[in-house]
Order: sequence, then C-alpha cells, then structure tokens
Amino acid sequence: MSGKPALVLLTPNARGTAQALMTAFPAWEVYAPDDAALVHALPLGRPTKAIAQLFAAGRPVIGICAAGILIRAVAPLLQDKHSEPPLIAVAADGSSVVPLLGGHHGANLLARRIASVLQGIAAITTAGDLAFGLGLDEPPDGYTLANPDDAKGLMANLLRGNGVRIEGHAPWLRETNLPIRDDGSMLIEVTHRAIEGSPDHLIYHPRSVAIGVGCERNTRPVELIRLVQGTLDEAGIARDAIAGIYSLDLKADEPAMQELAKWLGVPFRVFDAATLEAETPRMATPSAVVFAEVGTHGVSEGAALAAAGPLAELIVPKRKSERATCAMALAPAPFDGETRGTPRGELHVVGTGPGDAQWLTPEARIALADATDWVGYGLYLDLYPELQPGKTLHRYELGEEEVRVRAALDLAATGKRVALVCSGDPGIYAMATLVFALLEKEPERKDWQRIAVSVAPGISALQAAAAKSGALLGHDFCTISLSDLLTPLEAILERVKAAAEADFVIAFYNPVSQRRRHQLEMAKDILLRHRPNETPVVLARNLGREGERVTLTTLAALDIDKVDMLTVVLVGSSASRAIALPDGRRFAYTPRGYEKKFDR
Repeated sequence: MSGKPALVLLTPNARGTAQALMTAFPAWEVYAPDDAALVHALPLGRPTKAIAQLFAAGRPVIGICAAGILIRAVAPLLQDKHSEPPLIAVAADGSSVVPLLGGHHGANLLARRIASVLQGIAAITTAGDLAFGLGLDEPPDGYTLANPDDAKGLMANLLRGNGVRIEGHAPWLRETNLPIRDDGSMLIEVTHRAIEGSPDHLIYHPRSVAIGVGCERNTRPVELIRLVQGTLDEAGIARDAIAGIYSLDLKADEPAMQELAKWLGVPFRVFDAATLEAETPRMATPSAVVFAEVGTHGVSEGAALAAAGPLAELIVPKRKSERATCAMALAPAPFDGETRGTPRGELHVVGTGPGDAQWLTPEARIALADATDWVGYGLYLDLYPELQPGKTLHRYELGEEEVRVRAALDLAATGKRVALVCSGDPGIYAMATLVFALLEKEPERKDWQRIAVSVAPGISALQAAAAKSGALLGHDFCTISLSDLLTPLEAILERVKAAAEADFVIAFYNPVSQRRRHQLEMAKDILLRHRPNETPVVLARNLGREGERVTLTTLAALDIDKVDMLTVVLVGSSASRAIALPDGRRFAYTPRGYEKKFDR
C-alpha cells in the first residue's frame, strides 16, 4: 500500500464500527458527516467526490457503506489494476469486509486485519489467497517482488498441482499452504542480489541492505549518486534490497545525501560519532585520519554496520570517489530503514488561518498531520482537535514567543518533525520571523543549523476580515501593529501618519490590550485628519471561531471599547465605499479603477 488509509463513514448508524476501527488504526484519516459526531473526523463533503479524490490520490479507501457506492465513485478512474490502491467495503455492523480492488496491493491483507478487529468475515475471492492463504504478488512489508508479471502464471501452475522450492530466508512463505517440495519445478528465491526471474522463478528482494555514505561538504549530488550506483552494479545488489542511506549526524543537512536518498526512494538517517565508533572492530578500513577529524574511525562503514545491526555483515567495504565514500552492510532479515538512526529534524512553521477548518490550507493540514510534535500557544493547538491524535503537544502562554520557538528548534534538532503552530499566516506578526532571527543570531548552534525549515502560509486575519465584509483590500493597503512592546510608540504613529497621507487601506493588528487602550484612539485621530468621517471601518473578532463577529462602521463612529486583542481593524482609504444590498446585508469595498471602464 502507498499513502495513508482513509476511512470514510457515510451515515451515523455505522458510528460504532467507525470508532472501533479508529481505535485499532489511529494513524488512519477519517472522513464523516457532521451528524456522525466523531470527534477526530474530517468533514466528508460530497461522499462520491471525496471517495474519488482519495482513490485518485493513491490512498487506500475503506468505506463503511454499500459496495455499490464505492464502485460507482471510482468507476471513471479504473485504468490500471497494477497501480490501483486498495478499495474495501465494510458492512455498517462490521459483519463483512469486502476487498473490491487492489487485492494484491494490500487490500486482501488489510481486509483480514479489519475483519479481525470487527470479528467479521473477510470476503476474499482471489483464487491463490483461498487455496494457499496468500497472494504471491502481495509480499509482506520488507519484501519486494522483482517480477510481479510472472506471479499469476506461477500461481496457476501451483493450483494445477506443481510443487515449489524455496531458497533464501522467507518464513512468511513457509507458514502458508504452498506446496513446498525439494523437487518442485517452480522456484521462489529471496535474495538481495540483482538477478533475473522468469515465469517459473519468482524473485523477492528483502530490504536488508544498509548503505553508509560520507562526503566532503557540498559534494555534488551526481558524484555521490554515481559512486553508489556504480558500487551497486559492481556488487550485483538490487536497488529494491536497499533499506536506507546512513551517515554521521554532522551530515544530516548534506544536500548530496538527501538527493541520493530521494533518487533511491529510501530514508536517510544519521548516527552520532560514538555510535559509529563502536563499530570499529567490524570495520574493514578504519582510519585514524577520519577519527581525528570527526571522532569515528569510519563514517560509511560505521554507518552501514550500525544501521544493519549487530548480526550484519559488511558485504561492500569502503569505496571512494574524489570527494565521497560508500559502504554496504547486509542484515540477516529485512528491517525498516525508518527505524534506524535519527532523521534530519524538520521544523514546519505552520499558519492555521483564523481557525475555521475550511480555511486550513492543504499544505498546512499535511504539515500538522505529519508532525510528531506541535508547539504553540494553547489556544492555537486546540483549533484542530481532529489532527491531534498521536501528536505530542507542547503548550506555551502568550508572551513566551522566544521560549516556544527555542523549544521547537530544540525538538527538531533531535530528529523530530515539529509543527510550530501559528494562527493566521506565520509570516505576518507571528513566529516565522523569530525562527529565522534566532538561526541568524546563534550560528554556533550547529544542531539548529542542520534542521530543515519550511513555512506553510495561512489565511491571514486581514484577508479573512476583508472577505467576510466585502473587498476592502481591493486596492493598495498596508498592515500596522499597534503593539509598542517591540516597536516604540513614536515609530508606530509615524507609520500611521505615513499610511494616512499615502491613502492606504490599513489593517491594524494588536489594536488594544487590557492595559493599552490609547494607541488605536491616537491612530483614529491621525486618520480623521486625512480621510472622511464616513470612511468604512471593519471590526472583525474571533474570525473562524466560536463567537465570530464582523461589524461594519465608520471612522468617525469607531468605538474603541468594542475592540480587543482578538479583533483586527480594517480602515478604508478615502476611496473606499460601503454599500447595502436589497436583502439588508452591508459590505465595504475599495474601488481599483474598473469603474472607469464602465463608461466606455
């Protein structure tokens, strides 16, 4: 299977079945209608459209519904049975589980697991699965079938009574009802070697090879890729046998290693020098020079051995190019490359928007869903409870901005995937600026410098306020924070005066606080000197959250007592207009000049 499984609930009467599966498979993403009242479910929307989109994205889809609904939803997308993801129908009471598509891409195995949880029946119809208890083209995790097109023919021969020989470590094959015989005419081989299969000879590659790499700083990716591929070819090792790429932690941010892992489609992980140094007795080419430089007698050999485990064999000693090295170790059984070593830490500065789930961007949702840890002000962390399961939450109070950013950087430096959660857009009066300021200020924090940092933008309060009230930002605008905690009041008032004279629409952030009420009043006085009393003003409070209130007033009538820290204030330019529609709704907008075309 590829992609995170999606559990789709269509009606509230199957809520109990859905909850049982949510408990058993907490990593699944759940979609349900609002009246199902599932706490961590995402909004379903139009069912057939949602199912089709998930299926088209390669996501396994488990629908608690009639099989016909799933079939009709994905029918226009059915083209290649070799690439389709699992599609499984589950009865509302959990009594039956039917793999409709992708039986040999994980659906049959997943159906059995679901049926076991629900104490129902998995309706498997694939002949090989029924006869022998497995599908040959559906190996378990850790194994890849090198010649899947030959599996159907070999299975047909077995069903006709032919026997099969097994070579290599394959306990999962020996635990089935396969007709295993020493003189079998068919052969199933499990090997890390790159060899050709045939209709009578299936090849499975176990992910049991660890590749250790080292290189000089900023080595070109192509050099490292050529070195590794050349070594694989020379040693006759299959790419599908590679579990991961490994190195010293000082190289966690090395572009060449990152690109090598992407090219091979495997994880990249690192170890500290002490862990690699412990592998010295098993190294083939220990180096005192390397030890003096980085604290271990070998980077590539040490990393390969550390990843492959204590029973591993160094099958390819260190190979060198001009600026890079690689070595390969073989474990006695496949292993999950993600679990060895430490990944490069990631810090995603995530803008969640005003708080409404409909305004959360796909990029931000993915960053939140994939993170191991969330860091932020407690109110922001609780805006999306449906994405919280499985996350470690690190709560901080208002005013602890630097503390929380440092905590996020420290967590990411340990290899965590961290979401620094901000409301609105993280680059607008939020944490993104502080992240980069600390990275610049403290270059000696090498562990911070190796972190992969990204910013996921969000819908800002000024955008939401303008959209809720019309189109006040239709022409040139600016934003000004009225908080004088970080900016002197004199500088703030100069900016207000400049914006007023330039006739910008202005979005005021942090307009007031419990102890700071005068700045907005002073800004109002300045603006009244430069634009009409009837200039539209929007007060938008708690946007996208419970208690949302959007008020349209005028500059002269602006009441400071109706503004608090949860309010963003938009003040129109001298050209901004307020209109009333026949149904009583009122909007504000700022003309951009299109009206000049109306008269042509």
